[in-house]
Amino acid sequence: MLRGTVVTPSGTIDDGVVALADGLISEVGPASAFPPATVPPATGLVYVPGMIDVHCHGGGGFGFPDSDADGARAAAEHHLRRGTTTMLASLVSAAPEKLLERIAVLSPLVDDGTVAGLHLEGPFLAQEVCGAQDPRYIIDGDPALLARLLDAAGGRIASMTVAAETAHFDELARLLSDAGAVVSVGHTAGDYDTVAAALGTPTGPVSVTHLFNGMHPMHHRHPGAVGAALTVAGEGRAVAEIIGDGVHLDAGTVAMVFATVGSDHVALISDAMQAAGMPDGQYTLGPLDVTVGGGVARLTTPDGAPGAIAGGTASVYDVFVRAVRHAGVPLADAARAGATTPARLLGLKDRGELAAGLRADLLELDGDLSLRRILRGGAEV
Repeated sequence: MLRGTVVTPSGTIDDGVVALADGLISEVGPASAFPPATVPPATGLVYVPGMIDVHCHGGGGFGFPDSDADGARAAAEHHLRRGTTTMLASLVSAAPEKLLERIAVLSPLVDDGTVAGLHLEGPFLAQEVCGAQDPRYIIDGDPALLARLLDAAGGRIASMTVAAETAHFDELARLLSDAGAVVSVGHTAGDYDTVAAALGTPTGPVSVTHLFNGMHPMHHRHPGAVGAALTVAGEGRAVAEIIGDGVHLDAGTVAMVFATVGSDHVALISDAMQAAGMPDGQYTLGPLDVTVGGGVARLTTPDGAPGAIAGGTASVYDVFVRAVRHAGVPLADAARAGATTPARLLGLKDRGELAAGLRADLLELDGDLSLRRILRGGAEV
């Protein structure tokens, strides 16, 4: 049994107990509801569900877009040791042959549960707001190519980022929804109406790839993709991903998104690349060179000027803590956005919250939210 402040879907239990058995959560409730002789002493610890990252390109010196299977496992292990008990392996825009090769390399990691699925960020994106995506590999929407990728993946593609204005968007969305994958609208220069229509097209789950990043800023006369995303997510028809690491988004922006959309429709993500957990220096994101300075990853430029932000160097746990400490997000709301909402987005009904019958994925934190222990399936990491 674990005793402390327990964050559950229905709220926070100030003095609660989480009971575990056979890798599952067997019971959750206030300590007063359990026989006194069975309950451990009161503590100042905090228990939240293990974090779920739906957008991560790597960490620990390895990247999913280019590392071999062992390197990819090391990247997943890095994030597991930072509290991410479930994650997707994210790719970047690349030639079709490269994407097929990456699917083949990473598929065994899906099969053995190292990652929960694959996320394709591209190649059907907008050149105009490509960010740290290599523009050489960004192409118009191609349903035949998507069908090849889905067939090669055999159900392992869990999400794909697609620009709202790309060619054949409706057909791409249908193919992804039919395959059980999330249609994630992002890296889009589309106007309000185009993006709102795109977010309403899929028949399956829908998200917005890193809201605000990879799209034009919102203007009061041109609300654009940001305005459409806030509207649709606020109506409960999409989940908005946000990289609340203090680099991609200001804390005030994070607070605004939670207040506007609500934690049921916000997913905290890392968008981490291979430099997560590593010292400053030179790295890569797919085919592009990246320079990390002060923990901020940017594309390397010929003249040394700061390039586009090239992914993150934090974990979802870091983003979760920052949401509470810097953006003033209530603990239960931050935990929901870090675990419960992403689990629902991915259709993972066996995890994502501290509730009886679910997999025992949880984080034990000190009162200041510093990470003490990680349990995945009831086993300590």
